[in-house]
Order: sequence, then C-alpha cells, then structure tokens
Amino acid sequence: MKEQIIANSLAEARDTLERFLAHPHTINSIGEMVNVMSAALKQGGKILSCGNGGSLCDAMHFAEELTGRFRKNRRPLPAMAINDPAYLTCTSNDFSYEETFSRWVEAFGCPGDVLLGISTSGNSENVLRAVRMAHEKGLKVIALTCESDNPLCREADVSVCAPCSRYSDRIQEIHIKVIHIAIEALETEMGFE
Repeated sequence: MKEQIIANSLAEARDTLERFLAHPHTINSIGEMVNVMSAALKQGGKILSCGNGGSLCDAMHFAEELTGRFRKNRRPLPAMAINDPAYLTCTSNDFSYEETFSRWVEAFGCPGDVLLGISTSGNSENVLRAVRMAHEKGLKVIALTCESDNPLCREADVSVCAPCSRYSDRIQEIHIKVIHIAIEALETEMGFE
C-alpha cells in the first residue's frame, strides 16, 4: 500500500512539473521575474517576500538564499521575508490578520523595491493587501501562484503560475523550484559567476 502511495505521488509530481514546463509562458515569466528583481537590486533596492503557512516558508527560504548563499559564496543580496513573530501577532491582534503584510510593506517598502507575494490559491487577503500597498509605494510585484483567474495573478506586475492541482502541495513544489531557478539566474544577472 505505502509503495503505491509513494509511486503515485512521485508520478503526480512529475506530471505537474511536465505540465509546468510545457506551458508556453513558463520560461518567459520566470525570466521576467529575474529581470525585475535584478533591476531592483542593481539600483540599490531590496526584495520583500510574504505568504501564509508553507508559502511563508518559501518566502523565508527565498530571502535566506539571497542574504546567505545559494550554491557559492558571494556578497549578500538585500532581501527579507515578512516573518517576525512578534510583529505578525502584534499586527494581527491590534489591527487584523489581513493587514499583517501590508503594514510591513508600508513601513519598509521603498520605490524601486520588489515584493514577492506567494499564494497557492492567489486569494490570500493579507497577500493581496500587501500587493496593493506595494503598488501605492512604488514597488514592483511578482506573484507565485496557481494558473487561474485569481486576484494575485491579475494584480501582480509579473506572475509565475503553477498548474492547478487538487492539493496545494503540488503547487508549492513548483514554487520552490521556481525560487531556486530564479536565484541561480539572478546570481548570474548580478555578475556572480
């Protein structure tokens, strides 16, 4: 029984990745994501990232790979995930959970920065409010979401959309692949060979 579960899960993950790779916009949208981020970093900007649950873990992973290292040593690149627990609980308690990310963007976002908003559904209200605040503050917005007519996809400057799936884990698996690919390409764009 468990062997069949494992085999089926791996096959489903492979099929999802193949569908993503076959989509005509995949490579261009990831390339545009890298272009927007590298332009911001070259002009002295930073990248903020946010998401809920597993998507917040991906946002944190992205920021730590940029500020730390990916595959080789290089100077740190300015990135931060909106993940401070004291801040998140304070804002949720004093305002609302929907305002957690937008208030951070309002406080720390500057024109020329980039917000990476991650949501497997594209409907997370706190991510959407952060996107709207980012636009107000003059930030570019990149979305990692799913392939559907969702508000995050519509409101972002660049959207990278995983194929829809019955479960969010398949979408998250594509998101982490995109994050790793984008970091590798970003390092090259920034001149780290």
